[in-house]
Amino acid sequence: DRAAQSLLNKLIRSNLVDTTNQVEVLQRDPTSPLYSVKSFEELRLKPQLLQGVYAMGFNRPSKIQENALPMMLAEPPQNLIAQSQSGTGKTAAFVLAMLSRVEPGNKYPQCLCLSPTYELALQTGKVIEQMGNFYPELKLAYAVRGNKLERGQKISEQIVIGTPGTVLDWCSKLKFIDPKKIKVFVLDEADVMIATQGHQDQSIRIQRMLPRDCQMLLFSATFEDSVWKFAQKVVPDPNIIKLKREEETLDTIKQYYVLCNNRDEKFRALCNIYGAITIAQAMIFCHTRKTAGWLAAELSREGHQVALLSGEMMVEQRAAVIERFREGKEKVLVTTNVCARGIDVEQVSVVINFDLPVDKDGNPDNETYLHRIGRTGRFGKRGLAINMVDSKHSMNILNRIQEHFNKKINKLDTDDLDEIEKINN
Repeated sequence: DRAAQSLLNKLIRSNLVDTTNQVEVLQRDPTSPLYSVKSFEELRLKPQLLQGVYAMGFNRPSKIQENALPMMLAEPPQNLIAQSQSGTGKTAAFVLAMLSRVEPGNKYPQCLCLSPTYELALQTGKVIEQMGNFYPELKLAYAVRGNKLERGQKISEQIVIGTPGTVLDWCSKLKFIDPKKIKVFVLDEADVMIATQGHQDQSIRIQRMLPRDCQMLLFSATFEDSVWKFAQKVVPDPNIIKLKREEETLDTIKQYYVLCNNRDEKFRALCNIYGAITIAQAMIFCHTRKTAGWLAAELSREGHQVALLSGEMMVEQRAAVIERFREGKEKVLVTTNVCARGIDVEQVSVVINFDLPVDKDGNPDNETYLHRIGRTGRFGKRGLAINMVDSKHSMNILNRIQEHFNKKINKLDTDDLDEIEKINN
């Protein structure tokens, strides 16, 4: 579930991710000079907004902000389609753009932001409230399910954030918002948005009610074809900011496999390896929730500090588990693929594939393998990945993974366990 994954990332990120991705900028008008900024002062923000930015702990613009903010704040306003991952500071960037365009004396909605879910809308709302902390005359309304207003009422808040269905109702059926007065329209998490039935059409219908000179800003973590087509429908004549794909490498990660005959043997082998691992923090990946639950219970019974993370948990519960793991309160995190993406815990130096990753047809899932073992060897550290093999079928999958990455995976023996000790220490 993309929306849940996105929310989880927002909850567990306390600071910006320092990406090494190169930013590629395609300007609508290639002849106009391209500005990028290295400080927030260069943007000539209103003093109360600059104060808000610093109070949030931003000392200098992130990579995406360096390029996006001058475009978003330019006069006359320019449209933007931007690709940015979670944690790169894009929410703060478009919030700053909205707050900069508002006329606080006008008591009607001037900026409109669409989010895919109620929870994600609340997260963006928090950023608006924090950044607008020194700008008390700016007010925010949530156009979300359950926020009931009297018919015929007009909204006096200058910024409205909400989900597509409710915003469409407020603009057309209930007429709480006059769409012709909107100056900035933000479409956040477009890739998550279009994965939800109906959101795409609703967003397009809202966009069609807006004035021609309304500034359109669209953000997406991924740019699949479906996202591109959608972006081009809602954002005319855009500037485009893309992230060149960061090549995740396996160069700093040592990979091994252990041969077993069944699940119980895998568990015993894990316990043997475990003695060598406990100094560091480890993530253990299982294919199903059931296996993950069983394994966590068995490890706990053996007296190990284990945390369990799986898909049926509420996002807030997952965030709490990750926080505890990050703080080192539990040394081992047993999880399903829920966790393979986007979770950066710097201390993780060992990843164990209790089950090898396969897709729904039982073929090797190479991308998930990369994401899983990429949790280690991060930030230039050495890492370790151990794969549990319990059948001819899983050996075949491992062989195909080796071929795909063109990397040999060695069988683990006792000498290697000494090597693991060294890596951990």
